[in-house]
Amino acid sequence: MSIHDRNAIPVSRRHFLIGASLTGAGLVIGFKPTASSAAAPDAFEAGAFIRIPAEGKIVFVISPVEMGQGIYTAVAMLLAEELDVPLDQVELEHAPADPARYANTLLGDQITGGSLSIRGVYEQMRKAGATARIMLVNAAARGWDVAPETCTVEAGQVVHAASNRRARYGSLVEAAAAQPVPQDVPLKPATDFKVIGRAVRRLDSPQKVNGSAKYGIDARPDGVSFAAIAICPHFGGTLRSVEDAPALAVKGVKQVVRTEDAVAVVADNTGAARKGLAALAIDWDPGPNGTLSLADLEARAEDAIGGNALPHKKEGDVDKAEAEHGPVHEFVYRLPILTHTAMEPLNCTLHVRDDGCEVWVGTQVMGRARQAVADVTGLPVEKVVVHNHLLGGGFGRRLDVDSVIAAAKIARQVDGPVKVTWSREEDIRHDCYRYLNYSKVTATLGADGMPVSWRHRVIGPAVMARWMPAFVQEGIDLDIMAGAESPYAIPNKYTDFVRHEAPDGMLTGNWRGVGATRNIPPIEGGIDELAHLAGIDPLDYRRRLLQHKPRLLGVLELAAEKAGWTTAPAQGTGRGIAVAEDFGSFSAMIAEVGIAEDGGLRVDRIVCAVDCGQVINPDTVEAQIQSGIVYGLSAALYGRITVRNGAVVEGNFDDSPVLRIHETPRIEVHIVPSSEAPGGIGELGTPGVAPSLFNAIFAATGKRLRSLPIDQSELRRV
Repeated sequence: MSIHDRNAIPVSRRHFLIGASLTGAGLVIGFKPTASSAAAPDAFEAGAFIRIPAEGKIVFVISPVEMGQGIYTAVAMLLAEELDVPLDQVELEHAPADPARYANTLLGDQITGGSLSIRGVYEQMRKAGATARIMLVNAAARGWDVAPETCTVEAGQVVHAASNRRARYGSLVEAAAAQPVPQDVPLKPATDFKVIGRAVRRLDSPQKVNGSAKYGIDARPDGVSFAAIAICPHFGGTLRSVEDAPALAVKGVKQVVRTEDAVAVVADNTGAARKGLAALAIDWDPGPNGTLSLADLEARAEDAIGGNALPHKKEGDVDKAEAEHGPVHEFVYRLPILTHTAMEPLNCTLHVRDDGCEVWVGTQVMGRARQAVADVTGLPVEKVVVHNHLLGGGFGRRLDVDSVIAAAKIARQVDGPVKVTWSREEDIRHDCYRYLNYSKVTATLGADGMPVSWRHRVIGPAVMARWMPAFVQEGIDLDIMAGAESPYAIPNKYTDFVRHEAPDGMLTGNWRGVGATRNIPPIEGGIDELAHLAGIDPLDYRRRLLQHKPRLLGVLELAAEKAGWTTAPAQGTGRGIAVAEDFGSFSAMIAEVGIAEDGGLRVDRIVCAVDCGQVINPDTVEAQIQSGIVYGLSAALYGRITVRNGAVVEGNFDDSPVLRIHETPRIEVHIVPSSEAPGGIGELGTPGVAPSLFNAIFAATGKRLRSLPIDQSELRRV
């Protein structure tokens, strides 16, 4: 299998393309002949996902981007299942930047994120595959003068068993192209699946192992120059001045480029560019935030807890319940500023010409990247060609196009293509941060110890107001409030939102797990606190409150069984539970930790049970949960961005560490078999990590933590 850039490879003659797009009428399969021959068209295009050549491998064009989550393999499996072709007979191509044809059907834009890829393409891709299969069968049957229902398909061939005839798909392309496009094609029942649900090795792994895989940072068009960039470190600051001479004195340096808030040095190679940049004495104007500290930002967030709140959801009468069932128990949970730290630093290569622009980049939002370049350069958007690449991690960072905009501002001042690569320091200090999020939870208990009322006030930014305004309704950011009311059967609930933004110039954005990573810690920590107040086992407490949620209860029971919840943990260790319902999926996580006398925390084991509906590739599900847990552990143990003089302090893995392999616990993933519609999985492993650790630490020490990252000094017993 190879992964191509479709923009760079013209469609060959005698190809058969199946296209699909979502309209108000549903999935539409269409064909558009080229102008080369009206009688025997060479190619057919309309949002193409499948291309069948007369000779060679079948090509699947994959609309979501691959950033390590396994989506290329999963989408290929959907197409292969209905087309009935082995995966070793296919090649994959990146879809081009074209939201009109390749938009996620649930978002209406060409976006990869929010655990929406499989949910957005599951039916669409299967219908595309089934449509192609039916047209190929009809073509073969017509040529053999037999009824289509007497034919079957097998490993990329149409078979007529009664006459012992077979035809490769490639041999049928011209005849298939002449067939009418069937509507409302039937899909295989799950009982007939040959590919979906089976463990399949990732199709992109061999290239990643042998080094031939191409990420954005690998782009090297002919004649490319290399640029290193320094961005004003202060939020909202600008460039005052810089002298070119020190950089131009460095061998290999060609040019110094200025923008309103950045300086870039362009050179023959990255080493020279970085050396030239380091030689510069840059005078920055810190702007209005030049004295800001983290303490200032945290104080503002504390004040916001008592600020004006917008009502979100209401069930029952919380005021009455609190009056009748006091006392009111209150818990405040505080989550820090977080960075993404994807392994591939931000980068973008552009060639800006008078008549057009080419862009080589790995991005989660190809259409937006294309539009951003058009806006900066003044070119019509159809003159901007984006060559997509594999992404070396996304986690929400590449949902923004600030790095593409910065590169475009530089590239329009450079003759020829230029690759702009951010250092790790620039990457961390100019992220789209998961900003401070505070939650105040208040609850009352009945005589049986079960909760009677639940209030949850969420304090944080409205990221969606900038990023996708449709997700903001009556001032409420639906993303940040996701699941804030909790999944538990509590008769009286009330949730509200205090919008509290970062300072101007500090970009905030989405982080792996999105709203759930903000809300699951206070919900699951709060429920555990209520269980302790009631004197009820945390597992049993949740069982009683989840009888109306059979799938969530199912993963809870499975995780408890696999973790051995009913067996006593060793001295000095504790277990903690957290459940999550989001992204169309369900999870339960149990962490087991050990605490040394000096407060040293050791995470020994994490057991996670997941129900994500119909599984496409169980290997990918397991890997995604493992990845999400490791990502969540990094944040829970180390994740915290600090601010001094209006600038981020941390700059690399020495002061913004990620989890090392020797710190990684034993991780067990258990998947619930299901024929329900597929849910998301990429975000699901992260939200439960922090609260399961909170609760495990309490079980081991009796000390309740409500802030992240975990401060191990609070756990000392000596």
